[in-house]
This record gives sequence, C-alpha cells and structure tokens, in this order.
Amino acid sequence: MTTTRKTPSTTPPAAAVANDAHWAAKRERLLARTRPTLRLTICDDPDAKQAVSVAQYNEKQARLLADRSPDDEAAQATLRAAEAELADTQAALDAASIVLTFQALDRKTYRELLAAHRPTDEQADEGYDFNVDTLGPVMIAASSLDGITEEDATTFLDTWSENEAQALLNTAFRVQREERMDLGKG
Repeated sequence: MTTTRKTPSTTPPAAAVANDAHWAAKRERLLARTRPTLRLTICDDPDAKQAVSVAQYNEKQARLLADRSPDDEAAQATLRAAEAELADTQAALDAASIVLTFQALDRKTYRELLAAHRPTDEQADEGYDFNVDTLGPVMIAASSLDGITEEDATTFLDTWSENEAQALLNTAFRVQREERMDLGKG
C-alpha cells in the first residue's frame, strides 16, 4: 500500500482564490496530505524491555543530580554515562523488536469493507456494526504497510495470546479513526 497522494489535483475555484490569496498553496498542502499511520511494536525479549526501564530510571536520576549541580563534574559524567547506557539499551530493544505499520484506508474502501462484513444477528444484538471475525483479518491486511496477508492475519489472530491478537486488531481499526485535526483557536 502506498502513502502517496490519492486526491486528484484540479484547478482551485476562482472565488476561493479571490477570498483567500493563500488558498492555492493551502489547497495544495491539503491535497498532498497522506492518510494517518500507526505503529505496533512487538518485543518478545522481557530482559531488553527491563533494561530500558532501568536505564530510563537511571538517566532520570542522573539528570536530576546534574541539573542540581551543574558545576559538579562527577554528576555531569554520571549523566553522560547514563545517557549512553540508555542509548545502548534502547538500540538493543529496537533490534529485538518487530515494528508493524498500518495506514488508514480511504473512506470509500473502508465503508465498502464494513458493508461487505455485516454483523451476524448475535453480533448486531450486541451492538456491533460489522462482523469482527470476518473483517478483522481483512482490515489488518488492507491497512498493513508491511504486506501482512489475510492468511497471515488469520494465523496471528488465531495463535497469539488474546491480548496480543487484540492489540493487532485494535491497531488496524484504530488507525481508521486516527484524527490529526484541531479546531484551532478560532
């Protein structure tokens, strides 16, 4: 799946340009936006996670001491060592981790997928708008930028722990609702 612009480029309306001299540039930026993405990081190495937690704590404590005593060379050296330890442990954690990236689908595709996976009567009675059992693997595959197939997604959902499978599913659905807008100060 690509992250390039999907909005067709057309000539801006003359009235809009007349009302706002910057509309053409603003419009071009709006047309160039990519859909939201979210990342899911998976790490099966608890020691790497623990090492980062300890290093973060040590770095925070060293920073507090160094900030209180800016002329204390030992405190400054301890901070530099703690920062280096944190960088090393973070690099080890990054190397041990698998990062999956998901991108929101365009509205038309998303709505078509929802319509194609109607809830069962039981799911509808429980308030579901779609059949999560059939839509889940499809949504994961469709929004994955890593090439996860529907078969892969089904395998992951069937074999991973409940919480991990739910995290995968939630990320694929959450990116569809990701919002990067603010109403502003008006």
